[in-house]
Amino acid sequence: QVQLVESGGGSVQAGGSLRLSCAASGSPASRYCMGWFRQAPGKAREEVATIYTPTGYIDYADSLKGRFTASQDNARNTLWLQMNSLKPEDTAMYYCAAGRPAYGSCYRPDLYQYWGQGTQVTVSS
Repeated sequence: QVQLVESGGGSVQAGGSLRLSCAASGSPASRYCMGWFRQAPGKAREEVATIYTPTGYIDYADSLKGRFTASQDNARNTLWLQMNSLKPEDTAMYYCAAGRPAYGSCYRPDLYQYWGQGTQVTVSS
């Protein structure tokens, strides 16, 4: 079992920044991949940034490269997402997730077993 608790969401004006945190506990073996996903109303859940924890390799959604930065602590118990130059289209519920997708599949939200409760990010123009 893995427990995930997100924090740090909120409301910000376009161009602003937010930093999300995810505190993870439970089986390290179930945290093969960890990541941030988001879901806007009426849209599918999508990858923001995912980490293949055995190597620390981080993958970003192409549209977010350069604005968002994911990181984790050495113990893999905390995951962060620094979001800069926020745009109204970044408005969504942001989720932290953990699981054991096959190698090369960390970007797929359907393969994750554990999810946090989500934290809302709202960007106004």
